[in-house]
Amino acid sequence: MLRGMSTVTFYADDVEEARAWYAAFLGIEAYFEGRTPDGQLGYVEFRVGDYQAELGLLQKRLEVTPSDGPSGAILYWAVDDLEATFARLHELGAKTHDEPRVRGEGFVTASVVDPFGNIIGIMTNVHYMEVAEQNRDKRLG
Repeated sequence: MLRGMSTVTFYADDVEEARAWYAAFLGIEAYFEGRTPDGQLGYVEFRVGDYQAELGLLQKRLEVTPSDGPSGAILYWAVDDLEATFARLHELGAKTHDEPRVRGEGFVTASVVDPFGNIIGIMTNVHYMEVAEQNRDKRLG
């Protein structure tokens, strides 16, 4: 049984550049890095959001199934303000993959392609917010 998103991995030709881009977007620094045998930065990882999910950036040449276009499953990250987050991603050089779309009452999605060819999904999701609030209450309770 799935217990929750643990790590999502994105790819970049230049992990240093991707690290800086994601640090600017997320407002935090990576907490972990790994080097390839030749000493190059091969992987970095950030802890993100309410549940400290892991966002990893891996050297593209190490990708198992390389792709020339935008790639990967679309993981939608819950956000408080979809329009502001969508705008911020564009300010940082991301390109629209899918415009904001209402998927139902309380559910809006959008996605962009980051400068490294990865698809980032963002979403307002009332269910996510309800679960996050319940978990917050349990921690405070």
